[in-house]
Amino acid sequence: MTATERLYYTDSFLKTFPAVVTDVRELGSTEGEATWQIALDRTAFYPTSGGQPFDTGFLRAVSRGGVSLDIPIESVEEDEQGQIWHFVRKPLAVATSVEGHIEWPRRFDHMQQHTGQHLLSAIFLRELNAPTVSFHLGECVSTIDLALGPVAHRLEHVERIVNEIIAEDLPVSTRNISRAEAESMLAAGELRKLPERSGDIRIVEIDGIDRNACGGTHVRSTGQIGALLLRGNEKVSRGYRVEFLCGLRAVRAARADAAIITRATAALSVPAPDIPSALERLKSDSKAAAKDRQHLCEELADYHAARLAVEVPIERGLRFLDRSWKDRDAGYIKLLASRVTTAAPSTILLFCSESADPASIVLARNLDINLDCGRILKEALAQLGLRGGGSPDFAQGEAPLLELPALRGSLVAAIRSAVAEAR
Repeated sequence: MTATERLYYTDSFLKTFPAVVTDVRELGSTEGEATWQIALDRTAFYPTSGGQPFDTGFLRAVSRGGVSLDIPIESVEEDEQGQIWHFVRKPLAVATSVEGHIEWPRRFDHMQQHTGQHLLSAIFLRELNAPTVSFHLGECVSTIDLALGPVAHRLEHVERIVNEIIAEDLPVSTRNISRAEAESMLAAGELRKLPERSGDIRIVEIDGIDRNACGGTHVRSTGQIGALLLRGNEKVSRGYRVEFLCGLRAVRAARADAAIITRATAALSVPAPDIPSALERLKSDSKAAAKDRQHLCEELADYHAARLAVEVPIERGLRFLDRSWKDRDAGYIKLLASRVTTAAPSTILLFCSESADPASIVLARNLDINLDCGRILKEALAQLGLRGGGSPDFAQGEAPLLELPALRGSLVAAIRSAVAEAR
């Protein structure tokens, strides 16, 4: 099969193009619907490659009767033989003439991000001697990985230079050169890297700034990038990852940030510059309030434990507390169980919190009682296909609210049986 002519190599701004179907093959069924691959004699649809996602759009075929059929392109991929395949839900016969339509907003966005990456990588290399080792163009944000240490303190510097070059509206051009010429340019330091393939090499050049071997789609001048916004960086295995946005993505991000700031100023009743200090005060107040709540919770648990010890007397040398609450969370019943077993002698307790689903369960005892709480709770939960357990004196687990009555009954029976055996 003849290789597809790649129209995006020579004109990234091509929005429509005529073509002929050269091959069709069925992939199988996805979500109950057949998926097909279509090959064309020529295409402007870019396949996923080099960190850049595929183009989308549709193929339009017209019948002899003049009826038009539009078939959406869901993805585009290149196989190991270099053939480009267009993934569709409806097949077309071989030799069918079609008209391809590129989803332009998606294509232009990819062109802005990819050209912005070339420029950003060039400036990181020039200013910080930080080579780019990988690039990813995502649906929402794009990233480059740099072979360098922390770069946070230089991000604003690099961002400023990149945007100054964007404003200069420098030409961005492409040309094909021989492999031998490309290798000579690489040896002379005029290229950053070369792909491992034979044949002519496509060069993308930002006038006076960068020259790089690349098969992606690009804008015609740096001004068409629009703007570049650096969003942050993080440590990764090979260095540091820098997140960036170009063009309308940067505008949308800035607008979203402005909306967040507007809401924050209204909620905090402070001007935008004072938001950080206001948040620090809130954080400090929250920590103080959390300490106060914990102190009050501990006081309440002490009082509650004393009250429970009075409410349930010791009978035949044992006090058994079986309680369930809808208004107490798992943390509180654990704290209460600890307070009760510390303060009330000869006590076994079964506490449940029904404030959430699944319910939380605590089974505990005093150290002077011979009862393996962990084993009893584990076995009772296992009968319901659940997991849980703990030490002989303190065990915990969870169970669906619907299963809780049966589980509590099983636990009470197991506790009484174990106590009887111990006597």
